[in-house]
Amino acid sequence: MLTQFGATAESLSKASTMVFRIGTDAHLYDDPDDVSIVPLLDSKFESEKCEALKRLLALIAQGFDVSNYFPQVVKNVASQSVEVKKLVYLYLLHYAEKRPSEALLSINYFQKDLGDPNPLVRAWALRTMAGIRLHVIAPLVLVAVGKCARDPSVYVRKCAAVALPKLHDLRLEEHTGAIEEIVGMLLKDNSPGVVGAAASAFASICPNNFSLIGRNYKRLCEILPDVEEWGQIVLIGILLRYAIAKHGLVRESLMLSSNDLENQSVEEDDPEPHLMVRKPLGGAGFDICSEIADIVARSYLEGPDKYLAQLGHVNQDSIGLDDSCITSAKSNDDVKILLQCTSPLLWSYNSAVVLAAAGVHWIMAPKEDIGKIVKPLLFLLRSSSSSKYVVLCNIQVFAKAMPSIFSPYYEDFFISSSDSYRTKTLKLDILSTIATKTSISSIFLEFQDHVRDPDRRFAADTVAAIGLCAQKLPDVSNTCLEALLFLALSESSNSAAALMGEEEILLVQVIKSIMAIIKQDPHSHEIVIVHLVRSLDSMSAPAARAMVIWMLGEYCNIGNLMSKMIPTIFKYLAQRFRSESVETKLQIVNACVKVLLHAKVEDMSELRLAISYVLELAKCDLNYDVRDRARVLKNFLSHCKGFNYLEVENQTEFNDLTYVFADYIYGGTKKVPSESFSYRFYLPGSLSQIVLHAAPGYEPLPEPCSFADDETGHSPTDVHYDHESNEIDDSDAMSGSLDEENTSDYSSGSVSGGGGARYYSASDSGEDEEAGTLIHLSDDAPDSRDRVGVSVENASSGLMDAGELMSKRALESWLNENSGSGQNSSNLGHVQRSSARISIKDIGQLVKPKSYTLLDPSNGNGLSVIYRYSSEVSKVSSPELACIQVSFRNNSEEPMSDIFLSEEKSNPSPDSSEKSSSPSESVSVSHGEVATLFPMEEIGVLNPGQTTDRVLQVRFEHHLLPLKLVLSCDGRKQQVKLRPDIGYFIKPLPMDSESFLKKQSQLPGMFENIRRCTFSEHISQRNDKDEPPQKDIFLMICETLALKMLSNANLYLVSVDMPVAAKLDDLSGICLRLSGEILHNSIPCLVTLTLKGTCAEPLEVSVKMNCEETVFGLNLLNRIVNFLAEPTQ
Repeated sequence: MLTQFGATAESLSKASTMVFRIGTDAHLYDDPDDVSIVPLLDSKFESEKCEALKRLLALIAQGFDVSNYFPQVVKNVASQSVEVKKLVYLYLLHYAEKRPSEALLSINYFQKDLGDPNPLVRAWALRTMAGIRLHVIAPLVLVAVGKCARDPSVYVRKCAAVALPKLHDLRLEEHTGAIEEIVGMLLKDNSPGVVGAAASAFASICPNNFSLIGRNYKRLCEILPDVEEWGQIVLIGILLRYAIAKHGLVRESLMLSSNDLENQSVEEDDPEPHLMVRKPLGGAGFDICSEIADIVARSYLEGPDKYLAQLGHVNQDSIGLDDSCITSAKSNDDVKILLQCTSPLLWSYNSAVVLAAAGVHWIMAPKEDIGKIVKPLLFLLRSSSSSKYVVLCNIQVFAKAMPSIFSPYYEDFFISSSDSYRTKTLKLDILSTIATKTSISSIFLEFQDHVRDPDRRFAADTVAAIGLCAQKLPDVSNTCLEALLFLALSESSNSAAALMGEEEILLVQVIKSIMAIIKQDPHSHEIVIVHLVRSLDSMSAPAARAMVIWMLGEYCNIGNLMSKMIPTIFKYLAQRFRSESVETKLQIVNACVKVLLHAKVEDMSELRLAISYVLELAKCDLNYDVRDRARVLKNFLSHCKGFNYLEVENQTEFNDLTYVFADYIYGGTKKVPSESFSYRFYLPGSLSQIVLHAAPGYEPLPEPCSFADDETGHSPTDVHYDHESNEIDDSDAMSGSLDEENTSDYSSGSVSGGGGARYYSASDSGEDEEAGTLIHLSDDAPDSRDRVGVSVENASSGLMDAGELMSKRALESWLNENSGSGQNSSNLGHVQRSSARISIKDIGQLVKPKSYTLLDPSNGNGLSVIYRYSSEVSKVSSPELACIQVSFRNNSEEPMSDIFLSEEKSNPSPDSSEKSSSPSESVSVSHGEVATLFPMEEIGVLNPGQTTDRVLQVRFEHHLLPLKLVLSCDGRKQQVKLRPDIGYFIKPLPMDSESFLKKQSQLPGMFENIRRCTFSEHISQRNDKDEPPQKDIFLMICETLALKMLSNANLYLVSVDMPVAAKLDDLSGICLRLSGEILHNSIPCLVTLTLKGTCAEPLEVSVKMNCEETVFGLNLLNRIVNFLAEPTQ
């Protein structure tokens, strides 16, 4: 054949590859940088941009660094093409952490895409924002997740659930409560896909917050079969933990089998307590190893390390649970529905789901119903080899605790030639555990084939399994012993010519199994020991020879044959002593003591020479262990009658104390404990059960009945959140944890600031005739309040059921964040209540400015510096500056001079030149600005005891980190830190109530955030004896709350309203409105406080923040919530 008409396999392969690559983007991976990518990214055609982005992603996949294209890619985030937008998102997600300054430039576009009509675009925007793992945008991501958690699209809500763990990993303690609220809301979703993702978020964020599960427990059980497979695994574990924490253990389950058997006596001399198999009470037809079942229960509840002092030693006390921590599967509806909903999952296609469902039935189901997990588990043995190994590891535990459920299916555990070594060993252990009198013959036939296996390790494991069967079933012990003895003799004869190693493993295991069987009844197996001793000359394995010599010394007095052959054996051992291994020499020396302690007087003369010769050789051995033991034992033997030839003084009879010690150590036949299996058990299906140690993230089951909720299903430690309330302030309402101050990159971590020389009040802006009134009725206020209330109702009603199909009009309404709800408020607000407006006079005089230490006298050589924030703002430049009053005091006895504060000089950041200052980038870029300190007037001389004040003017922008300053005094310089207070980054914005409500209605959705906190400061003031009794309690509480706000934030008090129809002691409905504007850009910030509760109890305060600067508004909201929850110093 001519070569030009021939085709090779290589050419055909290339041709077929080319055919399959037609119409795909595979060519991009061949030479992705063969064209100039930058012109394509700047092209006006979407197809060319898409081509360039694909080439960039191909380079990323091949490991190239293409971060230098970041600016060109970022500007394409505003593209209208869905395909281009998706590729840009993938690129940004990959390089966001490397180029955070430039990634922040696209945040505005992400926020815009969160309102895109296409759900895929909304989901991509959220995924990208959550993937940019930077603290600086964490508040924005939290708001975005809260918005998307209410999205009408199932896919977007699922992405919101997936984003929650990423947000939680940033360790934002101040947002923990808000994140948990979103998790609870997603758990109530009607979509199985969303519930599965929410369950994964719950497991990683708040696995012990069972109050979120208690509200939706039955619905979660019902939706469980429809959740995706990997979500089912997580949700099953959550439901199991909740059931145990809420109701406790099931009385009829295996976990409490030890309590059912506690009245049965246990023999103290039982050689194998862990193998004791007992019939359970009630005459059931299955056996339970009660000791192992108790260990399993303790392991699941406490963890192995808690109840085991060391491996193999078990605390025999049963689980101490009272009746209140025990329930019944027959009467408890929650347990019944959990078992019913997990039963179909036993036949799932996913083996992990089957294991998770089997774990629930293993722990919670009655003992008579546990058998239903057997066939699904056996069916999994036909899957892949890796899955088979995992299933066998769990079956091994089940079989040890309850062997009878697997006993009829012993043939399923027969070993296949394709099984791995680990799988074979697991099957051998299971077969030896479930062997019964009826199946032992078939199992032995199986074992006989494997004893001759070429893999000698596996053959040794088979011998160990035979020994375990013989110990478990005494009726077949003689048969097993004969077979093992024949194998030992044949192996010892063959091992002389074989290489040491594999053959030694098998022979040692055979001797070990024989030794374990003999110890059960040594007197009836004397002939076996004799045969083993006679074969010593053919045994070359040191460990095998050592064990045979141990049996020789241990059972030297059990019969006539042994006593007759001992002198001859010791002569043989004396001749071979020099060539023996160390472990064999040690056993020979031990055997000398044991034999002499039990030898008769007439036999002493024959043993004397051989044993003395052995001891002399041992004293001169090269190994120090052998030498030391020989010297100690020689001293022991010197006190035995019949050894006068040994040169030892003070020889005595058998009553010598040394002889007593020797007899206690070496005399008497003691039962040697067999090698026990590992008592470390972990939850079924967990990684820890495979590796036999606590893997990262493993947690045992919760303490039974450790979770006690109230009648409404709320935990006592739950955050202020009512999932059934219809009075939701906004669709983005979130409550947060108040444990500590904001510690993100925005926050300075400082204590709350104070101060204020001038304050505005609502009464100051009123008319003259209203200036003297304390409370006046208003018919205008209800209209404004109802407009807001109707907007809230529309917001809550706009959240349609996730399972319903939404029309285009409903989708557009949701995307517009109910912006038009205020227009229809007049039609819906027909039910109105009159309200009273409280005028608080002269509150500015009650404000006590808070002082902070900038420099302590001990560190400043007698100079102390104290500063406080002022409500005044400086207008020396535009934008306006924050004013800080600083007091300098000389506490020393000498004057000080040349005192002034200046800003610490630092090298500019290399990224600072890349930051843009355009208004369109105000959300992110402003956070990178550095605070600026204007020069302070220098203090020439400060005499002893003198105090001088100066005013610092600072432009903070959004800078919340400590401001590093340099304090100069007498030519010395010292670094100090001034901590910013975001409450004074604003100034009061006077307005009336109507303007406030109008402006508030223009800032919905992303610009509105809500948190809740507890305010209890009024309780201590109410109990104060110095307080005048005639003072109105409502006025006192409103004054306290307003004073708290104005003392910590530079705001304007717009109005204080309360409903007239309120009860005498009910503060619910009282509303405080405050306003301010940001200094550097004059953007308004509107704060609304709504109270709920009674006078005698802590009040729940709902704080609403409306601000176009989303990040600034979130940080100011967190600051307000924290200082409201803090007691006044």
